[in-house]
Amino acid sequence: MPSLDHAVDNLLHAPVSQLRREIEYLDFRPGQLPWARRLAEGDRDALRELAKALRACHRLTVEPYWERGRSELVALSTRSASLMLEGGVDLLLRSVCAPQVRWRPPVLEAPYPRRVDVHLEGRGLIITPTVFSKHPVSFLWDPLDTAQPPRLTVPALRRPLTGTGAAESDGATVRNLESLLGRTRAAALRVTAEGCTTSELARRLNVTAAAASQHATVLRDTGLITTSRRGGSVLHLITPLGLALLWTGALTQP
Repeated sequence: MPSLDHAVDNLLHAPVSQLRREIEYLDFRPGQLPWARRLAEGDRDALRELAKALRACHRLTVEPYWERGRSELVALSTRSASLMLEGGVDLLLRSVCAPQVRWRPPVLEAPYPRRVDVHLEGRGLIITPTVFSKHPVSFLWDPLDTAQPPRLTVPALRRPLTGTGAAESDGATVRNLESLLGRTRAAALRVTAEGCTTSELARRLNVTAAAASQHATVLRDTGLITTSRRGGSVLHLITPLGLALLWTGALTQP
């Protein structure tokens, strides 16, 4: 989802039939049932109450950790792209959250509360890395909507998020890493965790575009970031190796 505002807007304009399907199997306390019924009927006040609660929940439980979570998602995306280039779809599916998910061509087996066969019939499958899900693996599909591809959610984190998402480390560790990479280059690695173009990197580091390009070249040649062309721009993304160095050393925000 592009943003929280986009997600809330989707909720407020969801068809009543979809609201009913998604609420039908949720457990509500007796005192919540009247509100849940109004929500299932598309009542605007009930929807606005839910939207307000979602924003509050996001502010408390997601926003403080999102920076670190996004870095992990970028690293996983980079790794998945490398697997696709190396061995195609077969290698990618074999690497998805084993042993919970098993690829036995042409069948992909994933945990589900009951045994069910879902035939893609050309719809494809969306593999969605998750940061906040309490389930290691989930399979999401709507049997009444055969046009939408199912989603397989898999964990993106190697370890739980802690703190406020900001780097936590003693000063000696930070100084050691900055000695290893250089202060500006360490900051450059930090910026690429969010994904950036060369011009964005230059602006964040307050250096010239040529200097930013030189820092990116060194980081790329050492395997800490990848660089690809997107239209007229060059996009830099951190690699799993770069992310491991970044969070082991907890580089400070530039």
